Amino acid sequence: MEKRGALPQQAIIEMIKTGAIVNGIVEHAQPASLDLTLSDEIYRVQSIFLPRPEESVRNAMATVLPERFDIRTPLETGVIYLTRLSERLRLPKDVYAYSNPKSSTGRIDIHIRMLADGIVSFDSVGARGYEGELWALITPGSFRIKVNPGDSLLQMRFFNKDTRFANEEELKRVYEETSLIFINEKPVSYSELRSQSGDGTLTLTINLDLDVVGYRSEGSQHVLDFSKRETHDSDDFFQPIRRPKNDLLTLRKGDFYILSTKEALRVPPEFAAEVKAIDVRSGDYRAHYAGFFDPGWGYGPDGTLNGAPAVLEVRSFEDNIVVRDGQPICKIVYERMTEIPTKVYGATGSHYLHQKGIKLSKHFK
Repeated sequence: MEKRGALPQQAIIEMIKTGAIVNGIVEHAQPASLDLTLSDEIYRVQSIFLPRPEESVRNAMATVLPERFDIRTPLETGVIYLTRLSERLRLPKDVYAYSNPKSSTGRIDIHIRMLADGIVSFDSVGARGYEGELWALITPGSFRIKVNPGDSLLQMRFFNKDTRFANEEELKRVYEETSLIFINEKPVSYSELRSQSGDGTLTLTINLDLDVVGYRSEGSQHVLDFSKRETHDSDDFFQPIRRPKNDLLTLRKGDFYILSTKEALRVPPEFAAEVKAIDVRSGDYRAHYAGFFDPGWGYGPDGTLNGAPAVLEVRSFEDNIVVRDGQPICKIVYERMTEIPTKVYGATGSHYLHQKGIKLSKHFK
């Protein structure tokens, strides 16, 4: 019987080799996702949009008055750009996919949404056996961004069945087999978990008990070149936030924050995970832009890691919001892999493998 769930690295590579993922790069296959790349076809557009059923993105884009843009020019903040991705899909009849910004994209406040031909929702190739182009809407939030053809701003995860945990009983069963949450290097028992919603997800809380609890960007006149690693000065783009004296932090409307969870998260190799928003009734703010956690996150190639905190990209959309240490901030959804990936997260090293607390994106010194 064929195994069901999220497809691992080896299956993604096979789809590249057989032409199901056209122009896919084998080296861009991650443990449970594929890095997608920008082409040199980019437009400045008037607003975000979606195609109608059976309508291509290329035809639908006429409604937003596209102007061809020179990709050598930095992208301006608050401006919407539409770019075609290099990859094109001809998926097997039982496979569908979703996308998410990469961690290094979310941490520099780029809002990116994927579009697919005839798909009436963002970040989705929810139709099994999809054939068509892929596009992305890109909006820098805090400072200008220089992108280049071949840059990877988002990643795609492929599935043949939805295997997310259906209820608390399923989550508890897995949790008791291997601890998924650590605090201060110590495993947290299932009975010690707080603020769980009973829907099969793990609720994580905000950590304001650090010397530097996060970073804030009020905007910057500097340009960040996405293709250049470890070259930018963080002080040109972000201001550190020191530990608040009263265990609370005011999120100012319009500013962008990088914060972290109190809990260190673990994703065993037979699972993948994704960040989901907390109930909107908790406040009108966004707690994440990048959401995928690969098999092996906070676990390591040999299971010796005691978790890693989730770094959150936070923006308030209403008047100033006060958040407190230990306040629920996001949910983690686990799903089963069809099989363990050939290489799990961190097997060949990663910028975020051993992060403790807050770590800025790979672009900074």
